[in-house]
Amino acid sequence: MFEGFDFTDFWEESAYSTEKYVSEPPTNELIAEIEQELGYKLPESYIWLMKQHNGGVLNWNRDGCKIDWSEGYTEWTNNVVKVSGIMSIGREKTWSICGTDVQCRPDIGVAIATTWDGADVIILDYRECGKDGEPAVVCVDPNARLRITKIADSFESFIRSLRNWDELAAEQEAAKNDHLR
Repeated sequence: MFEGFDFTDFWEESAYSTEKYVSEPPTNELIAEIEQELGYKLPESYIWLMKQHNGGVLNWNRDGCKIDWSEGYTEWTNNVVKVSGIMSIGREKTWSICGTDVQCRPDIGVAIATTWDGADVIILDYRECGKDGEPAVVCVDPNARLRITKIADSFESFIRSLRNWDELAAEQEAAKNDHLR
């Protein structure tokens, strides 16, 4: 799982992250209870990551952690959404997948990440794979009649697609320059 991915400095260690996101690593019993409660089987890659570090604010947010997807979202966002944190497996934290502050969303799956401004929510989308399959990851905009935009084929590909702002800007500039040649 996540072969070759460097999680060094991935998570922000702060009082806010600890208070609102981070839970103790989930036990197999807790995972089974949460899956039963939600009605969905969580992806193995999400479970693996949460057993390493159960939720939290992304450290890259200091520089603007963003995710880029190929199908356009809105012109003003330049096809990026700023991901703030990954929700933990649990119930007790505000930003856990069964927490108290999960935003309005369509009944398509499980909210697993928050955005910087809180306007959007990142959800595991089980519509195509069924409740036991490998869900895609979508961004839902509750302010735009719950517009759903696919941003990754899996949780692992979602995590692998995260970039800090400087890295993403450099990649976009390089692509633009290649296109002009």
